[in-house]
Amino acid sequence: MREIEASQITLTVARLFKDTNYNLTNDVLEALKQAAQNEESNAGQEILNQIIMNANIAGEGQFPLCQDCGLAVIFLELGQEVHIRGGDLKTAVNEGVRQAYGDGYLRKSVVDHPFTGRLNTQDNTPAIVYIDVVPGDKIKITAMPKGGGAENMSRLGMLTPGAGIAGITEFVVKAVDEAGPNACPPLIVGVGIGGTAEKALLLAKKALIRKVGDSNPDGEVAQLEKNLLEKINRLGIGPMGYGGRITALAVHVEVFPSHIASLPVAVNLNCHSSRHKEAII
Repeated sequence: MREIEASQITLTVARLFKDTNYNLTNDVLEALKQAAQNEESNAGQEILNQIIMNANIAGEGQFPLCQDCGLAVIFLELGQEVHIRGGDLKTAVNEGVRQAYGDGYLRKSVVDHPFTGRLNTQDNTPAIVYIDVVPGDKIKITAMPKGGGAENMSRLGMLTPGAGIAGITEFVVKAVDEAGPNACPPLIVGVGIGGTAEKALLLAKKALIRKVGDSNPDGEVAQLEKNLLEKINRLGIGPMGYGGRITALAVHVEVFPSHIASLPVAVNLNCHSSRHKEAII
């Protein structure tokens, strides 16, 4: 059994949320640079160059990449040989979020009682925390600030099994088409297929933390990702909706077995500020 101090979790979460709000990962930056080279629209190319410039300014000055610093979504892989000492796990995580959004001058976007009062909680908590218990004696923490514009374009479809790949393709492409410029393209498109309704939605969100452009190891799923990306980039939405051939940088699909009577499909979008960072303690 390995002991980890709750305070160490707090410090790590705080560091990750500040870092990911200031700095894009290299895979996203490289995908944006490649997109700028491939974009045929002058307006779209200019937008992509501005996005890259913005990312450089944010990283150099330690400023937020976007005014929407997101809801704090956290994926935890908790080793079953870990004992957390000195506090509760979720309390430690929320304290890390509180410190990051306060000390890092990040916009607080969480409102309590969302259907009535909508009062800001003032510290961007509570965080949205997903915990998987895994073998080992470490904790892997993935921090994902999720902006409202992209999250609002999420879609869930409970398709019939007969819809097959054609139905999945139609559903995903339509979801991106209806999102238009609202999710701030070029996008990372996360797709979850299978399980139950909530499982498909979670798969779609987790798909967004995969390294941009890394194909699913299953050949059939990888081909679906490729086909979806081609069709999405024929929509003509382009960077920030100004038209062009680069509406998405990548499509990431995750699949889980489903009920014989069901074919759940979920779409979750990340904007061009596709922010996520991870650490292992």
